[in-house]
Amino acid sequence: MTHSKARTWQVIKAVLGAFAGVQSEKQRQLDFQTSSLVPYIVAGIIAALLFVAALLLTVSLVLA
Repeated sequence: MTHSKARTWQVIKAVLGAFAGVQSEKQRQLDFQTSSLVPYIVAGIIAALLFVAALLLTVSLVLA
């Protein structure tokens, strides 16, 4: 198995695929071949915070 650095677009695709619950086998294998989990963790936290912020904004607009 070759370890490589995750490219930005690869990390974004992986995180969005995880949020949607769908991911191709090819993408999954690329994710597991990377040498560091840190970009995935950081991108996941950012995506989760953006999702929560979007929900809070939507609710506040609906209730206003």
